[in-house]
Amino acid sequence: MKSLYLRSSVALACALGLAACGGGDDNLLLGGNVFGLLKNGLVIQNNGGPDLAIPAGSTGFSFPQLISSDSDFNVTVKAQPSSTVCTVVNGKGKSGAYSVYSVEIHCITSSYDLGGTVSGLDVPGLVLINGSQRVTILPGATSFTMTKFKNDDGKTYESGRVPDGQPYGITILQQPTGRTCRVANGVGTMGNTAVKNVAVTCS
Repeated sequence: MKSLYLRSSVALACALGLAACGGGDDNLLLGGNVFGLLKNGLVIQNNGGPDLAIPAGSTGFSFPQLISSDSDFNVTVKAQPSSTVCTVVNGKGKSGAYSVYSVEIHCITSSYDLGGTVSGLDVPGLVLINGSQRVTILPGATSFTMTKFKNDDGKTYESGRVPDGQPYGITILQQPTGRTCRVANGVGTMGNTAVKNVAVTCS
């Protein structure tokens, strides 16, 4: 009977204090998903601990340091990529009995207009593209931009800007009727300011 009480007491102690019986060992992963990370330079920490660098293009992460159950975690950004703001969602909490994969990191990189000049266009039909973005150039136009605004209000951005550090390549999808247009300076990598030197010449 004494042995039974002893075993019961040990079991209760294990349930109340996992660390005392090995159940509290660091054996859980802490990680989650990454969205919109286009550039290197992102560094995160958990509870101010060791740095974890997350490379460009990553869609997920996990800290190499395991955590224990019922422990506090606080994932924060230590360093941002250039021209980028990354924020942590669901980064603070307390672990349960299972690994934590609910942390999210959302990144937004500054984007800039891409455009230039047009000359010699006197008929309709010219269509330019950059990736999936397309724009129709009207006759008589002397300039263009790949940027589109909602309701053509010129204020509410919709699409077409290129993020800092990303490549671009403007080509002609459709020539105007009876004319041939050519693009100069249409290929490059976006910097931290708008590109305005693409030249479209029609003859």
